[in-house]
Amino acid sequence: CSKSKIKFALLSAFCLAFGAALVIYPERYFSRCLAGFSLWAECVLPSLFPFMVITLLLIKFGIAEKAALPLKKLARPLKLPPISAPVFLLSVFSGYPAGSRILSEFYEYGNLEKTDLKKLAPLASTSGPLFIIGTVGYKVFRDKGAGFKILIAHLLSVVAVSIVISFFSKPASEQKYVSPPSTKNALRDAFYDATIAVLLAGGFIAFFSVVAAFASDFYLFSPVENLLSPLLGKETASAFCIGLIEVASGCRALAFESSKLNIALSGFLITFGGACVLSQQLSYLLCAEFDAARFLLIKLLQAALCFILLFIF
Repeated sequence: CSKSKIKFALLSAFCLAFGAALVIYPERYFSRCLAGFSLWAECVLPSLFPFMVITLLLIKFGIAEKAALPLKKLARPLKLPPISAPVFLLSVFSGYPAGSRILSEFYEYGNLEKTDLKKLAPLASTSGPLFIIGTVGYKVFRDKGAGFKILIAHLLSVVAVSIVISFFSKPASEQKYVSPPSTKNALRDAFYDATIAVLLAGGFIAFFSVVAAFASDFYLFSPVENLLSPLLGKETASAFCIGLIEVASGCRALAFESSKLNIALSGFLITFGGACVLSQQLSYLLCAEFDAARFLLIKLLQAALCFILLFIF
């Protein structure tokens, strides 16, 4: 109870301070909000919306459910639910936060139990190839090769950590599949749901872009920056901290630095997700009494492995 009161007090203090800053310095934070929406429209919208429509159509027409059947034998030795492989592929195809949205869809249809949802959440938590290669590689670092390198390390890290954790856990339940509820207009529903999901992502990005500027202006990053500065340098540490709030902004800031670690650090940020991406995922996953702390810990392990792979290779 005392912990809840402390969390509530800290959250209230942050919200009050944040709101006061918006009122006192509107010229600063209004521009950051617009920059966040611009970043979403330029980098995220084109890479997320088309694939979100496709994944929702695959689910609503029951194609993803049928695709799970041949892969049932592969999932069982890894103690994963039979639906794990298709869900992972759909997540990779679409990127954040589509994987969490897909899991939420299957959970609502009765195709996943709570324990299986928790097990699959880290595996279905991936960025999309268009964002990593096109946005981060080509647009940000001006190097598609760097994008491919980050994508490979990112996917290997997500899969490796998720499978190891699953292998040492209890076997997945033998869940019978329930067909998605019938709809008179699956195409319309898919476009409607995808539009709402993408607009929601834009709102998250704009909001957390403002949060990142607020945290930087009032030195909330100072403890982490002071810890990392001896290893990374002050400017690189500052750029990395921005990415811990909003990934795309952090990668863009890292691209301006000459550090040899900027690619590896970007891989860490993309794999971890930052506050913005994590909030989007949890907004779907918390419907099932989800263990957010465990999920964040696994994401940190995945991000650390991605950093190590990019640093070595």
